[in-house]
Amino acid sequence: MEKTVLVAVDGSVYSCNSLDYLAKLFGSGHDLSIHLLSVVSAGGAGKDWMFDVDPYRTQSPASEKQSHLANKHLKDAEDRLIRNGFAKEKIKSQVRVASGICATIRDEAKRGNYDSLLIGRRGLGAMGNMFFGSTSGELVEKCHNLPLWIVDGNVTSNRFLLAVQSQPASLMAADHLAFILKDHPNAEICLYHSNSVFGKQQPAKAEAFHEQWGQSWCDQYLDLDNYLFFAHAQLLVDNGIARHRITQLPTQIHLDVSADLLRQAKQHNCGTIVIGRRNRDGSKSLIKGVSDKTLNQAQNIAIWLAG
Repeated sequence: MEKTVLVAVDGSVYSCNSLDYLAKLFGSGHDLSIHLLSVVSAGGAGKDWMFDVDPYRTQSPASEKQSHLANKHLKDAEDRLIRNGFAKEKIKSQVRVASGICATIRDEAKRGNYDSLLIGRRGLGAMGNMFFGSTSGELVEKCHNLPLWIVDGNVTSNRFLLAVQSQPASLMAADHLAFILKDHPNAEICLYHSNSVFGKQQPAKAEAFHEQWGQSWCDQYLDLDNYLFFAHAQLLVDNGIARHRITQLPTQIHLDVSADLLRQAKQHNCGTIVIGRRNRDGSKSLIKGVSDKTLNQAQNIAIWLAG
């Protein structure tokens, strides 16, 4: 089954890092389609805001110049992917002129038939600037309709650390990872649970999983008292990931779960951490808090948020 990733492109080194990340993960011989999106901000440029409601208006000279540059960035991005084994027919590109960059990316994410949204980010600067002031941070806060892949810096490893919990959001993250890596010949995944010293999160009830995976599957594979280690692994195996490529790491207890996830990823040479998160209407929980803090502390690593 074909998978499609929406990639936000702006010509920056951070955008290039996200493209290189795709190439390292999938290379040639994959079934991944890429939709490149560049947004030209029209905010404050005369009446360019009218493109939000009337896309057939004539662009101002300033917007035309930005659009020309955006098309160049898209062409460079396409060439970069092709050099790394992606077929030209698997790549589409688009420039949109709008008053809000984040809102436009979210709108495209909602309208298109995408399996994930990939964005590069600057990370924390020398003065410790907060990540959640950036476009990527705003997307994390407001884009809940599909999984997000956030790439910080240069990611060199294609191994995954899957954070497991006895919660539906965690198993949904595993489901997404399994779908994306289906029949991937070289995928290597570490399953890890980090316990907070401040208390163990209560597992969800078995019924909470039935709608998504069916009662029969749940009766056979749910191991709620064991953080769903077996269930997470089974979803991966069901999608063609060889069992010998799945490793269960020993559970540990730490003051800072997010820092522990990053430490474990580094220790086990994992370039991507996959975390489940509740939907926007869910109450603030350990899962959401961990994902927020992990993103804030991440450097030279990719974080996938799904659930």
